[in-house]
Amino acid sequence: MVRNVSRRALLGAGLLTLAGVGGAGGYGAGLFLTAEPSQAGTAAPLPMGSGGVSPSPTASPTPTPRKVTYDNSPALKPADLSYRSQTFDVRAVLKSRITVRVPDGWGFTQPDPPTIGRFTDPTGKRWLRVEGGFTIKRPPAASMEIRLAQLKRLSANQMFQLLSQRVDKDYATIAYTYVPPPEQSPDAVLRYVIVRWVANDSGNCAIEMGSTGLPQDQDALMDVLEHATRSVQRKDTPLNS
Repeated sequence: MVRNVSRRALLGAGLLTLAGVGGAGGYGAGLFLTAEPSQAGTAAPLPMGSGGVSPSPTASPTPTPRKVTYDNSPALKPADLSYRSQTFDVRAVLKSRITVRVPDGWGFTQPDPPTIGRFTDPTGKRWLRVEGGFTIKRPPAASMEIRLAQLKRLSANQMFQLLSQRVDKDYATIAYTYVPPPEQSPDAVLRYVIVRWVANDSGNCAIEMGSTGLPQDQDALMDVLEHATRSVQRKDTPLNS
């Protein structure tokens, strides 16, 4: 659960309002990455550093499903992972200093402007996206429903398939598969994504994170997400601070 160290200050400043859902989490295979050049969260399938302000995708009037390719690389396993703590800043409506545990050896990148932090494994096939900086006003379940509505409007050529959705006390989570757009993945490699909206002690969503990889990586991707969920902290200050 997120510990928002500056919650009292934010309440005093009247900042408990949310800018919406973050970018479509791992869904952003994109903006800046390795094998799939492109966000929070922009990317595939949705823009990555959104903080809830990105427009809804527009479906193609005559979308054409594509033949899916499966990357048969050996699965990443939870036992393969060890973790370290990393702190970084993101900027959107607020400046958020985020501390979170991430896998050792995963490289750190940010878009410009730095609305998210992204940690990518050495193969470029798995990554963790963490987004803050948006104002805080709706519970995780509401943010999840908004994102689901956007995902369901994706073009058929992205082959979106919702696998699960769940609301827990402190967070909401969805898992799905999709194929990045042709310009990002000409071979239509199937991706597996888990996105989670995490509440702070106000009960409202303070962090959006997405763990993305290949279908065979799902246990490791959940391990990455669980470590991030348990450890993440967000401390906000004004943008001009």
